[in-house]
Amino acid sequence: MIRRLRFETPIHSVAQSRGKRQGNLPQLKLPIHPISTPPPLFFPYPDWSNSWHLQPTNSSFHTPPPTQTMTLQPQDQLALRILQSVQPQLPQNRSVGIGCIGAGFIMADCHLAAYSQHGLRPVAITSRSHSRAAAVAGRWQIPTVCSTVEDVVAQPDVQVLDVAVPPDCQADVIRRALNAPHQLTGILAQKPLGTNCREAVEIVRLCEQHQVTLAVNQNMRYDQSVRACHTLLSQKSLGTPVLATIEMRAIPHWMPWQERQGWVTLRIMSIHHLDTLRYWLGDPERVFASVRPDPRTARRFPHEDGIALCILEFPNNIRASLWDDVWAGPAREGSAADIGIRWRVEGTDGLALGTIGWPDYPARTPSTLRYSTIADQERWHSPHWDSVWFPDAFIGPMAELLCALEESREPEISGRRNLLTMALVDACYRSAQSHKAESPHEILDECLAQP
Repeated sequence: MIRRLRFETPIHSVAQSRGKRQGNLPQLKLPIHPISTPPPLFFPYPDWSNSWHLQPTNSSFHTPPPTQTMTLQPQDQLALRILQSVQPQLPQNRSVGIGCIGAGFIMADCHLAAYSQHGLRPVAITSRSHSRAAAVAGRWQIPTVCSTVEDVVAQPDVQVLDVAVPPDCQADVIRRALNAPHQLTGILAQKPLGTNCREAVEIVRLCEQHQVTLAVNQNMRYDQSVRACHTLLSQKSLGTPVLATIEMRAIPHWMPWQERQGWVTLRIMSIHHLDTLRYWLGDPERVFASVRPDPRTARRFPHEDGIALCILEFPNNIRASLWDDVWAGPAREGSAADIGIRWRVEGTDGLALGTIGWPDYPARTPSTLRYSTIADQERWHSPHWDSVWFPDAFIGPMAELLCALEESREPEISGRRNLLTMALVDACYRSAQSHKAESPHEILDECLAQP
């Protein structure tokens, strides 16, 4: 009986030898139910049929006869596309010099970990704390520690700037970088892109004036299950979307800078889920939001949006909702905990369910996907991968920016494209105050109308 496919040659070696934009790929597991007669086989990657072996239940590896015909069935082709979609698409040139602004958790434990894994080249770093920047530089072998933003962009090898600072500091950092002598071609900014949509418009315009390509680190788009669901939708495997939901019950570790913002969940957590819904379904026409404070966080600092409930209306009668709950019950106060992020997409022809592994960090818990279509006779498909959102998927946004620069195109996460995500967040805040549905398009138009 056949149980699984195994590769003799390392997958990443095959990909590199054929000029693919694939990185060091995680182990991919495709469950194959034992059967008495082998079905048509499929290969997780195209044109790699010379690199695999079959593992029988009770014998050593063997190669099938060379005359055996291999075919791809429709569901096999879909599984192939799903597994390809969760792999990072890397630039041909990974030697582009990256300058790093910030040395906190996101930069030190996520960005630089992912860049190191895939051979990108950070060459300079700065932070408010020189000692902190020096420690991070030593950890990741970054050759130059600078005292200022201006010093970073003055380094001759720095072509791309990676900004990971609090949202109310981001506009000033980008402005200083662009107004100083530099050789920048691209900037990867953190999300949210500023403190509101109006400030985001200012940042986008500033980068366009200096002819520097701006991308925004909306990294949940690169979570493996999120990309896999996008593939299901783009392939029409679920038919016409009907309803999508994202439910988060998690207790984030709020950074000290959070206290001075006056807001919590919508602009820091919900922005991921709102942007993911845009990635899956397109641009919503309106949103209704209701918020209340989180009892736990309220003991630390005042805020309004600890718990956020949002309903989104999309064209073609598609609906979506997100429930973002950072209270998650008195789990820190003595009760049992039920922590997690679950999502669900229903279509006319299929259903997809998933989980996000991030709440278990630093444990490496992969996100999950299972799906079934009307052609599956009530069976579920459950592709697996070993990679995780934090930190593995953080290669995605920087790699997308570098690929866009190589290919002279707009990044899929460009600053201008991100403006509607920022407007959608503002629409949630406006809706929570007005107690009625608000249009993100109207908010964006208002912001663009400002000089």
